[in-house]
Amino acid sequence: MGKEMTYTPCTTYEDLAKKCAGTVKGPVMLARQENRLRELSRRICGEEEITFYGIDNEEGLRVYRRGVLFLMVKAVRDLFGEDSLVVVEHSLQKNLYCEIRRPEMKLTEELLRKLEGKMREYVALDLPIYKRTMRKEEARAIARKQGMLDKAELFRYRRASNVNLYELDGYFDYFYGYMPPSTGYTKVFHLMAYENGFLIRFPDPKNPEVLREFSDPKKISAVFLEQMKWCQLMGVNNVAELNLAISQDKFGDLIRINEALHEKKVAEIADMIHKRMDQVRVVLIAGPSSSGKTSFANRLCIQLKVLGVKPHKISLDDYFVERDKTPVDENGKKNYEHIQALDLPLLNDDLKKMIAGECVELPTYNFITGKREYNGNRIQMASGEILVLEGIHGLNDMLTSEIPAEQKFKIFISAMTQLNVDDHNRISTSDSRLIRRMVRDHQFRGRDAATTIAQWDDVTEGEAENIFPYQENADVVFNSATIYELSVLKQYAEPQLFRIREDQPEYITAKRLIKFLGYFLAAPGLEIPNNSLIKEFIGGSCFKV
Repeated sequence: MGKEMTYTPCTTYEDLAKKCAGTVKGPVMLARQENRLRELSRRICGEEEITFYGIDNEEGLRVYRRGVLFLMVKAVRDLFGEDSLVVVEHSLQKNLYCEIRRPEMKLTEELLRKLEGKMREYVALDLPIYKRTMRKEEARAIARKQGMLDKAELFRYRRASNVNLYELDGYFDYFYGYMPPSTGYTKVFHLMAYENGFLIRFPDPKNPEVLREFSDPKKISAVFLEQMKWCQLMGVNNVAELNLAISQDKFGDLIRINEALHEKKVAEIADMIHKRMDQVRVVLIAGPSSSGKTSFANRLCIQLKVLGVKPHKISLDDYFVERDKTPVDENGKKNYEHIQALDLPLLNDDLKKMIAGECVELPTYNFITGKREYNGNRIQMASGEILVLEGIHGLNDMLTSEIPAEQKFKIFISAMTQLNVDDHNRISTSDSRLIRRMVRDHQFRGRDAATTIAQWDDVTEGEAENIFPYQENADVVFNSATIYELSVLKQYAEPQLFRIREDQPEYITAKRLIKFLGYFLAAPGLEIPNNSLIKEFIGGSCFKV
């Protein structure tokens, strides 16, 4: 903060934050002292430097979102009855998609405005939010009394003897993470009717006084709705139900059903391509880090071969410009994720020649020398053959600007989490991918968890710029997440996370992920087939990944 301040033993972080108003964008949501996050309602101890976070910081934004969510759940119960079940299903463009499960109630625009109005009443009253620490059995009893059987079952598998519940005007709920000290901290939000429920929209971290812009991601939304059906089909909608399946020796069946659903989906995509073989010449596969793109591409190629189509896989990495021509970012650092880091004229020229049936020698990029080489790798396409390209820019039309649109089939792949912790706590898709990447980096790339975590913000910023803006350009979306994977990844990830020391900058993220993985019972991956996308991360894949 750049200020030295004295305080009394009873001073809270909230008291100090009020004296430092204007140092963050929007309201202060969270404090960081030394290398630990602190709720604003907590009393200050120690003399270490204190940093405050607003919603322009990811940790602060998480607190804001939880606060608004708490308002919404409380308002639903007050307006529609304590037996009204509200479920947070998934995140959509940083908004939360929710449904109210009450058979006789149809959610109209009038009811939605009434619900939002009730939430704003709580904000105006600035009601305090209390953290209550209690014995596990007491917390389970409160959850059952309030009809939150999902939370009661979740606590059953909790190893700690105590549970922290939050209280708002007599209503108790459990949230994975910290809360604001009162309802007055969460003034900017909006409820928008969507699909069978509604979206909670949140402020723009760069401009906290206004809502984040929203463009309807219809294809992504359709995939999430499909995943909801898959969860219902498998009888596992939350972590407690996954843990129950493991404890009842049903984990193997869960793996087989999930993998069968994946294989069926891959086969459907291959069928779609096959039906357009009179036009399509190039399949483009794109997705964020740790989505399982390589395994997916291999499985798709197998399904295409079953249909009599011969695929030729091409790596976009081989089309990097020579290293001294790589574009740089504003800090002068080489930006290998920029689309101009690829030799687009050469790529398009080679693609056009191959589509025309000419014999083309493909380059191989030497990552040691930073130069392209030609080693006799030639392709000449014939009838019934197709090119398969995998890379982060696959959905950006600039990549293949000289190839007619009808000759391209675009696939977006991402690990969009199917499972939630409970009805009010969703599992972050970004966290799931980070855990995947952490395990893979340690297994096959010699990197520790701290290194992976340290690089993650740069990775996600690159994805936000180069991948997600183009996801709706896809002809089809494939969700590579599995309902079972975190129970398997847990045993690989936890030892790495525990190696991160408290004085390391990555400790905050490590501590959060350790707590998160603590919800899951560990399960061996012995029954995972060797063509599974998960094998790309834990090892044992039959594909070269």
